[in-house]
Amino acid sequence: MDENTRYQVLRNDEEQYSLWPADIEVPAGWQPVGKEGTEAECSAYVDDVWTDMRPKSLRERMENAGA
Repeated sequence: MDENTRYQVLRNDEEQYSLWPADIEVPAGWQPVGKEGTEAECSAYVDDVWTDMRPKSLRERMENAGA
């Protein structure tokens, strides 16, 4: 990652996030969330939206176990 690269934010089915160079094809299993910018801008976005680091499947199992 460098300061001249433009990034996009990706999310997978487990609702985990990643920064990815905007000019490189999105890897299988990941979808763009519509946020592009500098590394700092994208990192700040991820910090704001990814508040629970547990994978979606784990969160659902824990919620079902408590029900």
